[in-house]
Amino acid sequence: MAKKVLIVIGDRMGKGQNVAKGIEEAGGEAYVIPGMAADMKLGDVMNEKGADLGISFCGSGGAGALMASNKYGWKSKHGMRSVGEGQTAVREGCKVLGFGFMDTVELGKSITETYYEVNGRPE
Repeated sequence: MAKKVLIVIGDRMGKGQNVAKGIEEAGGEAYVIPGMAADMKLGDVMNEKGADLGISFCGSGGAGALMASNKYGWKSKHGMRSVGEGQTAVREGCKVLGFGFMDTVELGKSITETYYEVNGRPE
């Protein structure tokens, strides 16, 4: 049986609440790292919490994702600017997703639903 997906969110400007709402609407669990420059803490918090996925938001769409990937060796994709790119990254097995500023419910919901398509939904 699959378990509920845990997705950690790190946003350069301390946001991420809308993405978290979408994750929870789709049946996942979200953890928003509090405070400014949270994207740079993404890898450490994902590791600490045993997260399944991490989402980083910053202007370039990649600093936190690259840092997490380099430190922990997780597959990542960065510089993304659309929901579709995020869905493709999840289907390709990426654990860390780097976006420009896209704190939307739609993004959180679609990433979670795609994760469940690939890995199974909890019962």
